[in-house]
Amino acid sequence: MSAPRSLPQPSPRARLDADAQRSILRHLPLAHRFSAALERAGVAPLCARGIEVLQLNLGKLCNQTCRHCHVDAGPARTEVMTRDTMQQCLSVLDASGAATVDLTGGAPELNPEFRWLLERLAERRVHVIDRCNLTVLETGAHRDLPELFAQHRVEVVCSLPHYRSYATDRQRGEGVFEKSIRALRRLNALGYGDGRSGLRLALVTNPVGAFLPASQEQLEREWKGKLLADHGVVFDSLYTITNMPISRYLEWLLESENLQGYMDELVAAFNPAAARGVMCRSTLSVGWDGQLYDCDFNQMLELPLRGGLPRHVRDFDAQALAQREIGVDDHCFGCTAGAGSSCGGALA
Repeated sequence: MSAPRSLPQPSPRARLDADAQRSILRHLPLAHRFSAALERAGVAPLCARGIEVLQLNLGKLCNQTCRHCHVDAGPARTEVMTRDTMQQCLSVLDASGAATVDLTGGAPELNPEFRWLLERLAERRVHVIDRCNLTVLETGAHRDLPELFAQHRVEVVCSLPHYRSYATDRQRGEGVFEKSIRALRRLNALGYGDGRSGLRLALVTNPVGAFLPASQEQLEREWKGKLLADHGVVFDSLYTITNMPISRYLEWLLESENLQGYMDELVAAFNPAAARGVMCRSTLSVGWDGQLYDCDFNQMLELPLRGGLPRHVRDFDAQALAQREIGVDDHCFGCTAGAGSSCGGALA
């Protein structure tokens, strides 16, 4: 497989706020809107079927500034979840019965209360997922995190653009690939990804252009072979995630004049099976400030929960939220195109 082209850096300009992003997508001429696609597929209204996963966005602070980031995260961001809000999230976890807590960001590990939260989650014996950019594990204050993850049996889901250094570095910066490989080797040394220890290690890749991911199964075989042969690295699974047409990726689509074509591709590839399995049906997303959302993408577009549902963790209502109607818009085509896309990779 040839190496993908990197995303060109958009020209400097003011960032699009959530209102502007929603307006751009809603005024784009499409063959049909997402709500109509759900109706035709017999999936409307799209409703939750419980709260199995509580996904906590611990903040927008990150040690990287990735060109496709839907969170618009980076080193200059100051929004981080406080311990008080984390405590409210723990109360929600106890009330919801969710079996999995998914920690994301930014780089969730940069939250000053990250270790405190990890200890509290370990006491509750829930399954914890940490969404890690790998390079944060190479910074001085966080070099011991692999050992802490292993101690608490944390599943580590790592983002890596490509198994070739130049493709990764062109997207994320010089030296990122080398640091990522070092971090993966340290995780491997603790048993992560060996298929025997129970310490689960997954990699996540996004396309670096205006196209859908290739077959997840095919790419996983390719990645496993190349990373083992070239770097001695092993992992359990590869997740392919479709780039959502929001935030920095939306800006690149606009700058490169790819937005209309990309959205047309997503609409044409709508998959009813993927729509039935979207992650928002079993996941509740919590923002860094405690606001509740159907998913991480709705969170970034500031799309609140529908109707009179509680909108903050302090007002949590397990029964109402577990059977809520999901709020949708045209960006949702990104999760339902082709094999589908979720935080756990392909859906169909």
